[in-house]
Amino acid sequence: MVNRSDVHYFGAGPAPLPTNVLEKASQVLLNYRDKGIGLCEISHRSPEANEILAEAKQALTDLLEIPDDYDILFLQSGGSGEFSATVYNLVAIWVEKKRAKIAAEVGDDREEVLKRLRKVVDEELKLDYLVTGSWSLKASQEAARLIGAQHVNVATDARKANNGKFGVIPPEDQWSLTPRTSGGGPALVYFCDNETVDGIEFPAFPSSLEGDDAPLVCADMSSNFISRKVDVRKYAVIFGGAQKNIGNTGITIVILRKSLLPPHSTPASPDLLRQLNLSVGPIVLDYPTIAKNNSLYNTLPIFDVWVAGQVMSGLVNTYGTKRIGGQQEVSDEKAHLIYNTLDKYSDVYRVVPDKSVRSRMNICFRVHGGDAGKEKAFLAGAEKQGLLGLKGHRSVGGIRASNYNAVSLEGTEKLVAYLEEFAKS
Repeated sequence: MVNRSDVHYFGAGPAPLPTNVLEKASQVLLNYRDKGIGLCEISHRSPEANEILAEAKQALTDLLEIPDDYDILFLQSGGSGEFSATVYNLVAIWVEKKRAKIAAEVGDDREEVLKRLRKVVDEELKLDYLVTGSWSLKASQEAARLIGAQHVNVATDARKANNGKFGVIPPEDQWSLTPRTSGGGPALVYFCDNETVDGIEFPAFPSSLEGDDAPLVCADMSSNFISRKVDVRKYAVIFGGAQKNIGNTGITIVILRKSLLPPHSTPASPDLLRQLNLSVGPIVLDYPTIAKNNSLYNTLPIFDVWVAGQVMSGLVNTYGTKRIGGQQEVSDEKAHLIYNTLDKYSDVYRVVPDKSVRSRMNICFRVHGGDAGKEKAFLAGAEKQGLLGLKGHRSVGGIRASNYNAVSLEGTEKLVAYLEEFAKS
């Protein structure tokens, strides 16, 4: 029998979890706090569930130093569900602001308000997308599906700067962002902070999205959540599926400005959105509804929240005052070890993305120029040494070593030793 200690798993998600969390999970699944029932069996509205939610929120707040004017939501539907949720919620806010402005100008003439609003929506509604990899491409396609391609502005498509393939992030002065004026701007600007499939990570927050007139920035951090410092105030919405660095599959975490919630912001009514031929989102993706109900509008998988809370609390206890900066140091060290070895044997290995945008989390490379037989041999040899989950995404092939938080330094060093051994052989 193969023991857990015999293997090191580099899968891109679901990803490895800390062994001590899994050991404790196996106990609470059977009997939570000596109540005689397991954690998956308790009510999501019980005092215990509310305590689990509060502890998970506090741990994330401590790690990322989330300001008081932000809320934390736990939802289902994954990061892909948030492709839709951000559109539904922020477009509704944009529309209501435009309606209110028009109503202030023309008074109670509802027909005139609707007439002018239709014109404004047709001519001005834009959502900006920075397409730098497979997931941001899917996000832009979902937006186009929901509200129409005419309203989606792909401000940059990295493939156009890299011979039709993802692997770079074009310079910001080449982006075609929707102009920001005193009368408005885009309903949102979306980017994927770390592209899991293509191994691309934004090295820093884009400077063109900063300033007093900064747009509402939405970032998908599914695969680099709680792996480095984040200036939360620069974002309107941060979201991510839990199954990379935070927990097991089942929950999605959203961090959003409270100013996007009532009473500070009011979304357009479903009736008005239908009159404008705009999509009305499902209630389980409605941020005001989820926030009002403390993420318990519907049955939240509390066990999944508990796992995420245990993982995040473990980081808080491990790194103390360093907060997420302590984890960032470890993540950076592991990534450097792997990339330095790949670069050392550049005649054998080729890192896929440009050096300036290499992901610390998902290290994508080819063996002998993508020779299928040699890549198969590389994977077979790795598995014999207990190095699992290294096969690249089915859409791009190759090798992918996912350097998530629960991958130990020992595991990374063992992978580096194998890279050296394979290259020399």
